[in-house]
Amino acid sequence: MTPPRATRREFLRRSTGLAFAGAAAPWALNLAAMSEAAAQSATDYKALVCVFLYGGNDCGNTLIPYDASGYANYAALRPDVCIARDALAGTVLQPLNPSSDGRQFALAPQLSPLSALFASGQLGVLMNIGPLMQPTTKAQYLARSVPLPPKLFSHNDQQSIWQASSPEGARSGWGGRIGDLMASGNGQSTFTCVSVSGNAIYLSGADSVQYQVSANGSIAINGIGQTLYGSAAAANALRSLISRTDSPGLFEQSVTQVVARSIDANQKMSAALSAAPPVSTTFPSTSLGGQLRMVARLLSARAGLGAKRQVFFVGLGGFDLHDRLLIDHPALLGQVADALAAFHQATVELGVAANVTTFTASDFGRTITSNGDGSDHGWGSHHFVLGGAVRGRQYYGTIPVWANNGPDDVGQGRLLPTTGVDQLAATLAGWFGVQPGDMARIVPNIARYSVRDLGMFA
Repeated sequence: MTPPRATRREFLRRSTGLAFAGAAAPWALNLAAMSEAAAQSATDYKALVCVFLYGGNDCGNTLIPYDASGYANYAALRPDVCIARDALAGTVLQPLNPSSDGRQFALAPQLSPLSALFASGQLGVLMNIGPLMQPTTKAQYLARSVPLPPKLFSHNDQQSIWQASSPEGARSGWGGRIGDLMASGNGQSTFTCVSVSGNAIYLSGADSVQYQVSANGSIAINGIGQTLYGSAAAANALRSLISRTDSPGLFEQSVTQVVARSIDANQKMSAALSAAPPVSTTFPSTSLGGQLRMVARLLSARAGLGAKRQVFFVGLGGFDLHDRLLIDHPALLGQVADALAAFHQATVELGVAANVTTFTASDFGRTITSNGDGSDHGWGSHHFVLGGAVRGRQYYGTIPVWANNGPDDVGQGRLLPTTGVDQLAATLAGWFGVQPGDMARIVPNIARYSVRDLGMFA
């Protein structure tokens, strides 16, 4: 089968999105592109940080019903994987506006650092959020009378729908589309969308391309440093070969331009990180801790990078817990809580706590019922939003009813979301500076919602 002809512009856009492991491949390239989008004006600095929990986080053992009736329902629905009520006493949430029906919630014990942030007004809880095409009732879902997200309960597709509003194969994500509008307002637009967790559709825009870094910094092209196999001449020869400007072929010229941008970007980022004030906050020695420490270092280097608006992505896997939920889930939640608490402290240290908003996301929630040793793929879930600008100590969205085949259960213990990811995306984009007239470019389905701002920011 002959592949379709690709334009030079499309080749450049696609090739800059390639990601190779810096240490695993001898001549690995971290390919970056300059956005061509027109900026919406920004004189201050703001950053969004998406923390993606791959596999589908179990919200039932993350935010646990604590009032007597709610806990009894919870324990009855998942008798083999429930957390003892006595263990939750130290993480009971006290929202500014308690539920009118007396329902209370506690965080998993390992999330106690987030409980403290909630109490101090820095963190809010997103209740029962998930991908929707429009507000949907259980009756509409069962009758299939409204459009529904395609390929529900599929890992890859729901990861993509969360990040891009489209299933696997999407060309852009809403973080990247925000970057399209903001990139040219940055002194170095290459650094508008930055991933510390590999390739993520969330950061791809129509023009903006994610710049990928490791937890230790930018990924250089191996072999073009001072020496190659101990030879300066070999390093110079390789550098000349991959950056030559007299290549006759169209694609060769395009690759040369991409490589030149990659070399330039690595040099600029390395210089900015070296010159930036150090981050003294201690981060946990974990995967997520290392990624968020890198984001904190980039926040410290924002002036050297000429950044006014940046969108970051970090991720942690291991949440697909069909079994071993009580064994593996607590450690994962502990890693999330410790890393998020350290990151928030770093933003305070850097004086940008009110300029940085961090939120969690995941493929989907999991069933409110257990399967004996874990839980299965669900839909709606609970998530966190954190930052100095957030109106914390509040629940956002509608608290679901925990009942098998109840009004919020569409079958097999799967919660029907009552808040759409598009509403979260629009709320964050508005805080970031996206104007109402451009919101449909970020979240095409937002016109179907009467509530387009969740009220998380003053």
